[in-house]
Amino acid sequence: MKRILNFALLVFAIAAVLSLVGCRRSGRVIYRNSSKSGVDRNVDGKSTTARAVEIRVTMAHNQTAMDNPYVFGAEAFKEKLEQVSGGGAEAVLYHGTMTEDEGELLKRLQSGEANIVVISPGLVTALGVEEVDIFSLEYLFDSFAHWGSTLDGAFGTELSGIVSDKTNGQIKILGYWSAGVRDYYGKKPIYSPGDLAGMTIRIGNSPVQRQFWSSCGATPVSVGWGELFNALNEGKVDSAENDYTNFSLKNHHNARNGKYVCETEHDFTTRLMLVDGKFYDSLSSEQQSWLSQAAKYATQVERQKTFEQASSSKAKVVSDGAVVVENKDIDTDSFRRIARPIQDEFARKTGMERFIKMVRESK
Repeated sequence: MKRILNFALLVFAIAAVLSLVGCRRSGRVIYRNSSKSGVDRNVDGKSTTARAVEIRVTMAHNQTAMDNPYVFGAEAFKEKLEQVSGGGAEAVLYHGTMTEDEGELLKRLQSGEANIVVISPGLVTALGVEEVDIFSLEYLFDSFAHWGSTLDGAFGTELSGIVSDKTNGQIKILGYWSAGVRDYYGKKPIYSPGDLAGMTIRIGNSPVQRQFWSSCGATPVSVGWGELFNALNEGKVDSAENDYTNFSLKNHHNARNGKYVCETEHDFTTRLMLVDGKFYDSLSSEQQSWLSQAAKYATQVERQKTFEQASSSKAKVVSDGAVVVENKDIDTDSFRRIARPIQDEFARKTGMERFIKMVRESK
């Protein structure tokens, strides 16, 4: 036993020495200069070339919960950007710490305080791009697969061009992120549009969303995302709508008026990953390529995380005591009959008939 112990101590000592040697050989003191390629000096005095930071990219979104898919997407963007640039680019991330207000995020993008933001499409309509409000139309998509194949095709490419053209290149779309599929949750269960009569419901700022919920008999109201739990808990609003992951991370289902979750599945939700056009145009073609590669990877990661979390978030909501009415028990055909003429009217007013056709034909 003593021999075994002595042998183990010897092995440990040798490993410790080798570890120190290895650390010494791999250690680096980095010296940066103002040129695009810096010089790294090893502690043994030998020099190797390394790319100095050329650009720093500030990215912000409005979600503070670290389990939110936005966080995973943003971290993926940083990882890929710094990888493909070989250290030529760095990303600074704000996980809801710049502001939780999406309207404010858009202002930060326009002022240059943020280079990239993730926000709701409806906010871009205020810039004169009413076409993007197509994403606010309820019951536009039937499934995640339908949503994804549409946005990754000609629909998404052409809409990106419209946003860039109508903002004079000041804003560009880098990616289409998902915020899950939205459902109703409130103080009582609903099974058909008639059950919403006389109820207030917190929704986004889109006119077509207001038109839809008003047509269902509800009264749409505006409440900030950060204030919604208190509004539901104090009875200031009767109901709201969002996806399982986002509302469960904020514990809305534990609020007094958030107990009943009804899977209306009215909105397979899109979020826009936007870049400041002035910043983007200031980059070299190589640097723009870094951003594009990182954005594509981040979009894939964010979407996948959203899909993965959908079922686990629902399980959490149920375990916390919420009452769930599943989609099969809801009269979605009645909701769709209200939604379709609103879609058609929107298409006529905005010249988006071809886009609506692309969506319907891709089912």
